[in-house]
Amino acid sequence: MSRLTVEVEATDGAARAGRVVTPRGSFPVPCFMPVGTRGAVKALDTADLEALGAPVVLANTYHLMLRPGADVVRSLGGLHRFIGGWDGHLLTDSGGFQVFSLQPDVDDGGATFRSTYDGSRHRLTPERAVEVQADIGADIQMVLDVCPGLPAPDAVVRDAVERTSRWADRARAAFVAGSEARLDRGLDQAQFGIVQGGVDAGLRADHARRTAALGFDGYAVGGLSVGESRGDMLPALGAALEHLPVDQPRYLMGVGDPVGIVEAVALGIDLFDCVLPTRLARHGTMLTDTGRVNLRNARWARDAGPVDDTCPCPTCARWSKGYLRHLLSVGEPTAARLLTVHNLSWLLRLVERTRQAVRHGNLANLRADVLAVWG
Repeated sequence: MSRLTVEVEATDGAARAGRVVTPRGSFPVPCFMPVGTRGAVKALDTADLEALGAPVVLANTYHLMLRPGADVVRSLGGLHRFIGGWDGHLLTDSGGFQVFSLQPDVDDGGATFRSTYDGSRHRLTPERAVEVQADIGADIQMVLDVCPGLPAPDAVVRDAVERTSRWADRARAAFVAGSEARLDRGLDQAQFGIVQGGVDAGLRADHARRTAALGFDGYAVGGLSVGESRGDMLPALGAALEHLPVDQPRYLMGVGDPVGIVEAVALGIDLFDCVLPTRLARHGTMLTDTGRVNLRNARWARDAGPVDDTCPCPTCARWSKGYLRHLLSVGEPTAARLLTVHNLSWLLRLVERTRQAVRHGNLANLRADVLAVWG
């Protein structure tokens, strides 16, 4: 029996709004997960995330296993306690995306790579990824997969699917075998499988069926938004979703742009993560209802208005564009925090608007509004 279920409260076509029920409690869907790569969302702390109302935060296994080490996180009470008593949900990726960006030595057993911190050699296997993420102790862990960049030759994509399938089988077996030991130390963790297949709709559908047959607690669609066009991405995503269980969470990895979110929600996606809003903020680009605003532009130097007149976030409630531009221009670290608060607040509110649009049966109207500004 799955540790996670989706309680669907409303639908609008394939889109759904409701809650994911977990051993910890529940969280609303659709849901955007801010990315806390090394155990912190850049420029923010746990209290900031609580104030923003972020239901789930993603952390990066690759970085945490190397610094400070998964054993250290476990010895300090697990990730929730380690990051300051976070009461919300946490998800860790497997570390595979980062490892494969380092041109590792890969075989059927796993991947061998060098640390970007000190050059030391490490080995990550499907079983080791399960073990490390259990030590870190998030609510949800991901399987180790192979994510080829796109475009890629068909043979490369098919090889990635086959290896991901073999690794998923091993990861699921290792996870199930370790369930009792995790429960003995109070960790009731869930595991998500990952569907690959590039932009080949048939391959995506086939891999979704094979992944669903392994009986995971939830399912992610990976390997999209890695260089392909939106016109190629959406049919591949839709093909995968047709073959994933409707009563379990469905997660689109690495997508967090406004158009991508509303389009994927319309297809039935529940969860998203992306570094986009926080990265843009640190470089002075604000997300607003009228599009992007580049605060480095000199036109804002004497502007007394907020970043977005319609935004209720603390940044827009108190500080002007002129002041925020000044902080950016002089390299004041406070700028990163204030601008990140705004961008995450804006994106979390967009996702809340998608939930409400689904509940009221007018997602098509919201989708048209978002496309008009961001398309």
